[in-house]
Amino acid sequence: MRMDRGDDGFWETAFSAEEGEHYSFIVDEIRYPDPASRLQVSDVHGPSRLVSGADFEWAPSWKARPFNEYVLYELHIGTFTPAGTFRAAADKMGELAKLGFTAIEIMPVSQFSGSRGWGYDGVLPFAPHPIYGSPNDLRHLVNTAQHNGICVVLDLVMNHFGPDGAYLHTITPEFFDPDRHTPWGAAIDFSRKAVRQFWIDCALMWLEEYRLDGLRLDAVHQIRGEGAAKFLMEVGEAVRKQDLGRPLHLIVEDERNEPTLRGSGLYAASWNDDFHHAVHTSLTGESQDYYVSFAQDPIGDLARALERGHIEEGQPREGRDTPRGSDCAYLPVTSFINAIQTHDQVGNRAKGERLLTLADENAVKTAYALLLTAPYTPMIFMGEERGSLSPFQFFADYEGDFADALRNGRVGEFAGIAALGEAVPDPIDPATFQRSRLDWSSSPAADAWLRLTQQVLAFRKACIFPLTATLRQHSTAHVVGEKALTAHWEFEAGELIIDLNFGEIGQHAPRAREPDFALFDLQRDPYALAAWSKLT
Repeated sequence: MRMDRGDDGFWETAFSAEEGEHYSFIVDEIRYPDPASRLQVSDVHGPSRLVSGADFEWAPSWKARPFNEYVLYELHIGTFTPAGTFRAAADKMGELAKLGFTAIEIMPVSQFSGSRGWGYDGVLPFAPHPIYGSPNDLRHLVNTAQHNGICVVLDLVMNHFGPDGAYLHTITPEFFDPDRHTPWGAAIDFSRKAVRQFWIDCALMWLEEYRLDGLRLDAVHQIRGEGAAKFLMEVGEAVRKQDLGRPLHLIVEDERNEPTLRGSGLYAASWNDDFHHAVHTSLTGESQDYYVSFAQDPIGDLARALERGHIEEGQPREGRDTPRGSDCAYLPVTSFINAIQTHDQVGNRAKGERLLTLADENAVKTAYALLLTAPYTPMIFMGEERGSLSPFQFFADYEGDFADALRNGRVGEFAGIAALGEAVPDPIDPATFQRSRLDWSSSPAADAWLRLTQQVLAFRKACIFPLTATLRQHSTAHVVGEKALTAHWEFEAGELIIDLNFGEIGQHAPRAREPDFALFDLQRDPYALAAWSKLT
């Protein structure tokens, strides 16, 4: 069937077909999969299959949650459960709900080459990766999560394509900007209306056809060039126009620490690595690479993060050549997504170690409690709730030149470790993937972590959700010792105070009553936290 190009840049044709039929695009007598394929017959190189999802029966009456009630749980489908499937993940939703989690953020599931990978090298952004299950299996996961009161956010990569199977390069090279590259491949040309519409259609497809509650847009700081800013506004506006009977929330990963997207009212929040870096450098003493500027005064930085949200807001910083960021302290506290571990901060280490293997357990528990009691939107990485020691390493499934390039790149990235005689895990070796599976076994240590998680999230539900449902009026934080601080937030609905020992006993002011939540003893323990909430 011949396709004709319209004035808007799209090629079109119309014909009748049955669901389940296979199809391909033929360009210069070569067959290619549909770049907007909803489902492949097999791998990313073969034909596409027509699929609608019209036969799936959704549970009625899902109204979702306001964003201030989000407690995010980031997970990778392939390693979250022993089976590594959408349906196996669905079986865990009830357990997460009982602990108090209210949202999951799923790492990318768009189809990529091979059977295992993080998902950030997808090449068919509309199609769920078949190794995890069918499109209806993903709908089942979403339906089950929502039945348990858990919102579902999907991580979506719009800034680049993976190296194997991205046939848009051949079908329509104009999709890419020949003058720019991202760290992961060819940059996309967002000056073209058809390109912007492709990605807007992709975002809306996931929200509409899979009943998601939101999207996390990966590394939007790499969506650059002419048309990039317009595109991000268009995505936000297109999502806002949807009337799906539930609130929809957009989250971004944006290294720039700028308020523009969140200030527009179109984006709910941005990942806040500043908070992570202050906690990490304080607990581990690490000062390499992007930790340099945060290792100078981590306790002072942590106080700034608790008071303002971001730490770097355009001021000169020791260890940084160029200032980064702008004033974002006027934004709602919910617009900062804080974490002490993420797939990035664990998996981009050479050996994928979790924080518990790098720092004292009581110190990590205190940091965890701080994350979940502070009013900013918290996110944990799968396994934190049970004190998991399982590494999360970088893994992929390529062959030939692609595999060699990835191996060599990974070794080169951690040349210092290799020079010490320590091997960097081979990302292609299936054992690297297997080591990264979450350990669900029960133990006294895991049970203690689970009890802590349930206790602190019960406090958050009762004492913090009502506060963050209203506007922040004022916030302060200051150091009360070499490694201790206190923070105070005032909201229209009341106030929250946190006293924290983060390495030594602080000089905390006496309080009129016992805390509403406490971990360890502020008067005795070098790592301890106490929180007081007052609703007006």
